Amino acid sequence: MRSGSVAAACGVLLVSLAACGGPKGDGQRLEHGGPGSRGGSASVPGAEPGSRGGSASAPAAGPTRIPGIGDWLYGQIPTDSRQVVAVYGDGEDSPNSTIVLYAKYGSVWSEAGRWRGHNGRKGWTTDHHEDDMRSPVGVFTLSDAGGVLADPGTRLPYSQSEAYEVPRSWGEAHRRDFYYVIAVDYNRVPGTPPNDPTRPEGQTKGGGIWMHLDHGDGTLACVSLPEEGITHLLRTLDPAQDPVVVMGDREALMS
Repeated sequence: MRSGSVAAACGVLLVSLAACGGPKGDGQRLEHGGPGSRGGSASVPGAEPGSRGGSASAPAAGPTRIPGIGDWLYGQIPTDSRQVVAVYGDGEDSPNSTIVLYAKYGSVWSEAGRWRGHNGRKGWTTDHHEDDMRSPVGVFTLSDAGGVLADPGTRLPYSQSEAYEVPRSWGEAHRRDFYYVIAVDYNRVPGTPPNDPTRPEGQTKGGGIWMHLDHGDGTLACVSLPEEGITHLLRTLDPAQDPVVVMGDREALMS
């Protein structure tokens, strides 16, 4: 078990947890669209036998390029990566997004899970700074996971700790936010627990950006998705497959 202070996680020091949701913006709730979640297909490189992303029993054939990802970002995906989580933001200023897991078989990318979720309350930015309430556009590795609850069966290094509990002042809507989290390697040191406070590019560049349980609203910078989605990702992502997340609003992703 690895533990650390959640006070330095999810965006802005103790308030930093608020980068993923907190009451700082919760009183100004934004409308969210789309159904709760939709599953994709099942068998994924690195997945446990029988793990499922949706109703299908095997992934359907896909393209040799991940849909909706243009040359700028596609060229940043490591050549050895065979698992990509694509976060398609509805719009530059929208808190709503669709999260899709893709797995690569040979030269073909196949969809292996799909869910509706949320991103930063004010949308997206290519120049993320602390407290801008926007999620950073880019390609980031996925190296570490953790949460309040026990490891659900992930191959990623996992730190379980009560330190991930959100402050009671955040309210019941956020109580489950960090039951499970996956660290997005933006301004952090890979190989450390998600709540490690170190920010190599400095405090003002923000940090503590996670994928975590959805609370039905936008975050301050993180990506949130239903429990079905986060547990599927945890059980499927495999360090041997060099997993990454490609995230941004749809227009930015296509550039």
